[in-house]
Amino acid sequence: MKETVDELSIGNLQLLQAENGYRFSLDPVLLARFVDVRTGEVVVDLGSGSGIIPLLLAKLSPARKLLGIELQPRLAARAERNVELNGLQQRVEIIPGDLRQIRQLLPVASADLVVSNPPYRQVGHGRISPADERAAARHELAGGLDDFVSAAAWLLNNGGRFALIYLAERLPELLGRLVANGIEPKRLRMIHPRKQSPARLVLVEGRKAARPGVVVEKPLYIYEGEGRAYTDEVLAMYQDPA
Repeated sequence: MKETVDELSIGNLQLLQAENGYRFSLDPVLLARFVDVRTGEVVVDLGSGSGIIPLLLAKLSPARKLLGIELQPRLAARAERNVELNGLQQRVEIIPGDLRQIRQLLPVASADLVVSNPPYRQVGHGRISPADERAAARHELAGGLDDFVSAAAWLLNNGGRFALIYLAERLPELLGRLVANGIEPKRLRMIHPRKQSPARLVLVEGRKAARPGVVVEKPLYIYEGEGRAYTDEVLAMYQDPA
């Protein structure tokens, strides 16, 4: 499969991506800027794709170790090459495997923070991409919301956090799944395309074995006016942390 090498201003990252396969969007950047990673923490990314979220967090945070779990062998191999391309082998590790078999992949309570940009759509809702990489990234072909939340619950130590970006229309389902798995929603931020538009996405952070109580943060707007120009807040997210 033909690949491109794309550059990100965040930490001068370079990213190998399939020219006609899965390519990352704005969503991982929004999630990486939403989370608060503390010094020495272990972070696990569920459904890591080409490794974009662990790579971003390696540049943006003082995490000790960042692990990315990816089911598709071709994507997992590309993610490993991206880790090497950026010289981050000492902090970032890609684990090829199925998050539905999380108990065979990583020990219980082994993570301080779990992050994910999971597939948004259930099978039968929306057009499924003919390209396998993109299909699995967008639709729940190999694990649905329950699987991602259950995997996070297994991985987190008590007090550990789970942060993800998801469809706003599925927020009730997401919150219900978190609570059912012992993860209490603590932070929530709605993402709107424009100020006059309804929210399309939502950023949520939950904490394992925590007391109830959620903080709803100010809305995040992606575009200025009617055009495709990013707002100042989004543009600032792409600035190099240095």
